[in-house]
Amino acid sequence: MKDLKIRTQNFSFECWELCKLIPKSREFDAWVRQLIRSSSSVGANYGAACRAKSDKDFINKLKIVEEELDESMFWLEMFQKTEINEKNNLNVLLKEANELLAITVSSIMAVRKRLNQIS
Repeated sequence: MKDLKIRTQNFSFECWELCKLIPKSREFDAWVRQLIRSSSSVGANYGAACRAKSDKDFINKLKIVEEELDESMFWLEMFQKTEINEKNNLNVLLKEANELLAITVSSIMAVRKRLNQIS
């Protein structure tokens, strides 16, 4: 879990670093803010999931991580459609987001399966 906590924090930081490089303009402002918000939420909510009080609480917090990763991917894909993609390697961030999303979904399914076996 510690490695994943570091990965989610690094993902948040790398998205922030990307946003620093995006030209300041009215056109990009909303997208930059959305990406910073959603990617920051990935790391913050994964940390909260690590401190969950129960399996159900863990799942609920991971569902937020899942949603925020999905939203971050949307904004990264939008930036891919612009000239920003030519200057920055968005594919690396998208690959990491996809991997984090797969791990998150797998974790949710594993805990749900365990809960169903207990019931």
